[in-house]
Amino acid sequence: MNKEILFIDWETIEYNSAWAKQEELFNETIARKKDELLTSNYLVFCEHPHVYTLGKSGDEHNMLLNYIQLQAKDATFVKSNRGGDITYHGPGQLVGYPIFDLANFGVGLKQYIFNVEEAIINTLTSYNIQSSRLDGATGVWLDVGLPTCRKICAIGVRSSRFVTMHGFALNVNTQLEYFNYINPCGFVDKGVTSIEKELNEKVDINELKMRLRKAIESKFS
Repeated sequence: MNKEILFIDWETIEYNSAWAKQEELFNETIARKKDELLTSNYLVFCEHPHVYTLGKSGDEHNMLLNYIQLQAKDATFVKSNRGGDITYHGPGQLVGYPIFDLANFGVGLKQYIFNVEEAIINTLTSYNIQSSRLDGATGVWLDVGLPTCRKICAIGVRSSRFVTMHGFALNVNTQLEYFNYINPCGFVDKGVTSIEKELNEKVDINELKMRLRKAIESKFS
C-alpha cells in the first residue's frame, strides 16, 4: 500500500485537455493495479477557462443558455463522464482532481467523498467560514437547513476498480454570475457562493492551495 500523494499543479488548463491528462493517469493506475504493481496517488489542482460540464446522469435542461449565448459568454459546454449534474468551472475557482487508488488508503468510495468534503470543510474553517454537508447531495454547503443555504464546493467523481478521477470545484474568487445560466447540480432552489463573497475580499489562491493540499493529505495519510 502506497499512501504517498504526488501533488501536481496544472495551473490554467482547458477542460478537455485536463480530462485527457487525467484519463492517462487514471488508465495507467488501473493497468498497474491489474498487474498487481505498486500504484501512485495524484492530487491535481488547476483552474479552467469558462466551461459548463454535464455529468453522465445530468439533465441538459439545466443548461439555460443556447450555443450562441454560450459563445457570447466566452464559455464552452462539455458532456463529461463524471457523476453529478451540471456545473460551472472558470477562472478563480480551484478545481481538484484526486486520482487515488483507494485500496492504498483502505477506504471505499463513500468514505473517500466524505474525506474530501471534510478536508474542504476544515480548510474553510481556517478562513472562519463555517460549512457542512447537505443530506442527499454531495459537496460542501453553508447555512444548511436555512432559506439562505448555498453551495461553495461541488463534487463529481468517476471511479473504476477503486481508482478515482474528476473531483471537486471550490469557489474561491469565482465570477458567480456564470452560475445564473444553469440550475447548478440540478438545484433550482439553492444559491451558490465563494470564499471571496463570504469574506468580502479576494483570497490568495496559492495560499489556499497550500492549506487545502495539507488538509487532504492529513485526511488520507
